[in-house]
Amino acid sequence: MMNLSQSLEKNVCHVVPNEQEGSLLIAKKIKEFMLNKQNQKQKMVLGLATGSSVKYVYQHLVDMHKHEGLSFKNVVTFNLDEYYGIDTHHVNSYRSFMNEHLFKHIDIDLNNTHIPNGQISEENIAIETALYEQKIIDAGGIDLQILGIGTNGHIGFNEPGASLHSKTRLVHLANSTRISNANHFGTLLQMPRLAITMGIRTILQAKTILMMAWGDSKAAIIQKALEGDMTEKIPASLLQNHPNCEYFIDLQAAQELARIKTPWLTGACQWDKQLVKKAVINLAQKLQKPILSLTSNDYIEHSLGELLLMHGEAYKINLEVYYSLRDTITGWPGGKNAPLPNHPEREKPFPKKVIIFSPHPDDDIISMGGTFMRLHEQGHDVHIAYQTSGNIAVTDEFVTRFLDFTVGFDELFELNASASAKIYSDARNFIKTKQSPFDKDTEAVRQIKGLIRRCEARATCRYVGLPDHNIHFQNLPFYESGTIAKKPMGEEDIKITMDLLDQVQPHQIFCAGDLADPHGTHKVCIEIIFEAMRRLKAANKTWVKDCWVWMYKGAWQEWNIEEIEMVVPMSPEQVKKKRFGIFIHQSQKDIVPFQGNDSREFWQRAEDRNANTANVYAGLGLTQYAALEAFKRWIY
Repeated sequence: MMNLSQSLEKNVCHVVPNEQEGSLLIAKKIKEFMLNKQNQKQKMVLGLATGSSVKYVYQHLVDMHKHEGLSFKNVVTFNLDEYYGIDTHHVNSYRSFMNEHLFKHIDIDLNNTHIPNGQISEENIAIETALYEQKIIDAGGIDLQILGIGTNGHIGFNEPGASLHSKTRLVHLANSTRISNANHFGTLLQMPRLAITMGIRTILQAKTILMMAWGDSKAAIIQKALEGDMTEKIPASLLQNHPNCEYFIDLQAAQELARIKTPWLTGACQWDKQLVKKAVINLAQKLQKPILSLTSNDYIEHSLGELLLMHGEAYKINLEVYYSLRDTITGWPGGKNAPLPNHPEREKPFPKKVIIFSPHPDDDIISMGGTFMRLHEQGHDVHIAYQTSGNIAVTDEFVTRFLDFTVGFDELFELNASASAKIYSDARNFIKTKQSPFDKDTEAVRQIKGLIRRCEARATCRYVGLPDHNIHFQNLPFYESGTIAKKPMGEEDIKITMDLLDQVQPHQIFCAGDLADPHGTHKVCIEIIFEAMRRLKAANKTWVKDCWVWMYKGAWQEWNIEEIEMVVPMSPEQVKKKRFGIFIHQSQKDIVPFQGNDSREFWQRAEDRNANTANVYAGLGLTQYAALEAFKRWIY
């Protein structure tokens, strides 16, 4: 855990390697408070949050109850908020969330659990919210409040502009919040517009506050909340007012903090090549200059004079960083069968056996389509491993269209469709009666959706030129929950992956290092690959020693420029060819069920991201390409 005193942060902030470690630390803090209260024979008043950020915390608390005997009998809870106008038993109500993730697994008295009433009539809202405040006071006030943060800085549902003095009340949800949460409701139209939330004053009255944030998407707002001025425009920044508020964030959420992004501004640095590279790139981008145009005065005026003392004149430093960026650029992602000085990949062996792991059946072409095609064209033995079925991301409308085709096909060729007719009929009837697009599908409907995505993936591989026997559909079990929420990584997932790796024995692996996938599939998929490789290495598999692992980013983001270790250029024609490959995935085009806050289609995001990476390189003084696909190596 990183906890540096030299920072610009205005609350105590613990930076941890990942969400799991941070969640465990928070759970241990909660346990410590609970045990202290139990020893004093007092009730513990715990303020609770909902959402993806807290799921691991609750999982750890449940484990502590089951395996360590942690009792919740003396605990009284108050939740921050609840949607207004949805039934308590609705799958997306916060009462349902708390029951599913915590309450039903522990020994808490449900009479001691309090969540704002989202079904109260409008004329009684003022009475109900005042009563909620009074219940908190009568309980002795909140001892420990846990919080998450929205990408716009909201805490609870206190949106930007909420008053420092606000109490529990009915609020309008910001459009950004509604878009962010709409996936759970199927469409933005079904997403509630109103919610009841504790006010900022109510939150600040808690004796201790623990704030958590995970992932790249929270980085910008964490920086503003911790290092910026207090303002009601960023409600989380008002926590700077609290005498006992601590943040727990992972490295991705911390990346915009000065201690991570510009540590030379916070005090003495331990300079290494990577930090020098980061500082010089940051300086060039700040001044909008090519790296080779930076002067000694530029270094001195921007707190980097120490580098001049260590390395000499500016031009020497500039050249070193410029060459390190230049050497990441290659048209030979599998290596070239000829000596290339300072090339990011090895010359031998050539050709290489390659596995591209794709979390969903389209991440390969979206994220590294140009590289995928080039590897095949340059003679490497390329295998594709589609890790999950991706069935949850197929709309019901697309299934209906698929069924229409299959029924028409049977009729057209006068096939005996009696065996299929019941499957078709059952699937249609189920889809007609679904209450929400995100109700759990039947097994048959899930299989149809998976088949649709397999057909699209296979067609993409054929478009590139791969033989069918190099296409592997893993259907990892963790994904097959039938709901948006997925299971954790399991032993079967690891075994399936180890078996494929040991079968192919690749020299190169490409996998999605994108941890910002809003529903966590990419994150679990890469953890499975990492664990599989660790176990194979421990088993002394000889091929593992000669295997390099390259990570690409998905549709959601790009590597920071200083992290990139290989970039593969694409010409305008190659960009078009990649686009057409993405278009083959028709079930993911036009209507994308899980696109997060970004309304662009996946092909648009990919092109914009690849073009932006090319422009960043060009802005630093490198050759201007139409597009660049970027990779970072994982050392195991």
